Formats: sequence, structure tokens, C-alpha cells
Amino acid sequence: MSEHAFAVLRLLTDGRFHSGEDMARELGCSRTLVWQAVHAITEELGLTVFSVRGQGYKLAEAFEWLDVARVREALSPDAADVFTLAVAERTDSTNTQLTARAANGGLHGLVLAAEMQTAGRGRLGRRWQMKLGAGLTFSLLWRFDRGLAQLAGLSLVVGIALARAMLRLGAPVQLKWPNDVLLSGRKLAGILIELSGDALGPAAVVIGIGLNVSAPGEVDQPVAALSDVGIHVGRNTLLAEVLNELAAVLEQFNREGFAPFQEEWMRWSSHHNAPVRLSFSHGEPVDGVARGVAENGALLVETTDGVRVFHVGEVSLRSRA
Repeated sequence: MSEHAFAVLRLLTDGRFHSGEDMARELGCSRTLVWQAVHAITEELGLTVFSVRGQGYKLAEAFEWLDVARVREALSPDAADVFTLAVAERTDSTNTQLTARAANGGLHGLVLAAEMQTAGRGRLGRRWQMKLGAGLTFSLLWRFDRGLAQLAGLSLVVGIALARAMLRLGAPVQLKWPNDVLLSGRKLAGILIELSGDALGPAAVVIGIGLNVSAPGEVDQPVAALSDVGIHVGRNTLLAEVLNELAAVLEQFNREGFAPFQEEWMRWSSHHNAPVRLSFSHGEPVDGVARGVAENGALLVETTDGVRVFHVGEVSLRSRA
């Protein structure tokens, strides 16, 4: 994507018609460059741009660009104190960027949101992709006093923060162990956590979150968006809501661990007391009935051999008929 394409896109995201001549004059470029930018917007980003003779170009769906000042205006005092926000127009992966910063003294509470990721990652090496303007993709760097060995359950706590924010907006979400937020049984949001540090502490954690506001485009799994249930919220407001919840739960988790969140997580669990199948990168799958989570966030599954405990790792959870 050229710089001209993003500049033209910023002019078009108000949802109005703009003539090629007016945009060329405003951007100080030729009309040919404007035409090439519109072509790039449609071909490379998959966004629909209407072209009408005598009126110009119009983006089919307007969207709100992320703006640090607008997000900060909606932060709670506690969140405003702890978070430092940055927005990238394009990056490979917000998690990759903050992981590099974590190793080089990056600031506790640093949040990096991206309008567009070229190499977004999900759990188990899956690709996370989203149409520009269709949701939130961001990561935050959090430094814990407790060591790596005491961070079990962190992905579940992040899920609780997301659930609280979504439920306040009116989205009837559920949590799927260990790191998905579901809406109508489909994936609304995903969490990717990457850790570094010592077993006894301290530890640096990069928490990556992807959240669908509207249809994200072609993806390889069933997905949901807030717009599916009639929730239309600005992305800046939404990011602030999520960060407010994250500030609260991460501070408490650092002090007390997962145990205080155990009952709340099970209340929103998508598979509580339901038949499930666990699949692994190696070995045979395990069938059983999900019986909640332990005080450290491990999944409890009742099998023919009794209740077994599964920790976050190379394991995938599915419903079983």
C-alpha cells in the first residue's frame, strides 16, 4: 500500500463523494495518482469504492480511524495513569513489535494499536486477519511482579475483561477456554499472550487482542461481529472501554492471581458441563465433559478415567455432540 492510498482513504472514510480533482488538489498530487490509490484500496484492501461520473469516489462503508486523543478522553483515571497509547497505520504484527520492545526496556502499559497488520498472529500459529476498519487489533505490554510460573490463568482474566466490556455494550458473549470470546457460538475476539522473564519474576507479557466490530472479511473459521447483534460503537470508544477493564483486572491479577476470577469465568463459560473434545498437536484426542476451571485457570474435564487437568498449551477445545 502506497502512502497516497492511505491518504486518499482517509479522505474517503467520511462516506461522502469526493472528486478526483478535489482530492488531487488537497493532497498535492496528480489525478492519476488518486486513481491508482483508489485501485489499490479496492484490490489490496478489499474495500468497495463507488465511482460515479460527475460525483467522484465514495467508500461503500465509512469507518472511524483510531485516534489517540479520542481514546484517552474515554479512559478511566486508573487506565489513563497506566496506559501509554500509540497507533500505527501499518505494521507486521502489534505483538511482534511489542515483544521486541519488551526485550529492550519497553514501557509498562504501552499499547500499540494498528489500522492494518500484514502478519497478524493468533494462537497455535494461526493467522489473524481483519479488513481495514472492521475491528480492533492491538497489543499491550504489561510487567508483572510475579514470575512466569505464577501467570497461569492470565488469558482467562483477559477474556473476563473483554466479556465485561462486551456485556456492558449489550453483546451476550461467552468465554471459550483458554482465550476466545464467542458471540452466538462464533469467534468475536481472540487473545494471544507471549511471555518473557524468569520463573520467579519479574515477567514481561505482551497481550494481543483482535476484536470484530463489523464483518472482518474472508477468514478460515466461523466468526461474529458486534454489528451482527445490532451494536454499532465507535472504535475509539470501544478501545477505551476494553482498556478500562484491562487496567482493573490486570492490577488485581498481579496482586491476587486467578483465584478471585474463577467463579466469574465459569459463569460466562461456553462449554460448562458440556461434552467436549480436546485435540493436541501430538497424541490422541480426549473426550469428556468440561467441569470448569481450577484456581490456576487449568481446564477440568471429566473423562472415563476420572477428572483430568489440562493446562494452556498445544491443546484445542471443541464441542462434542
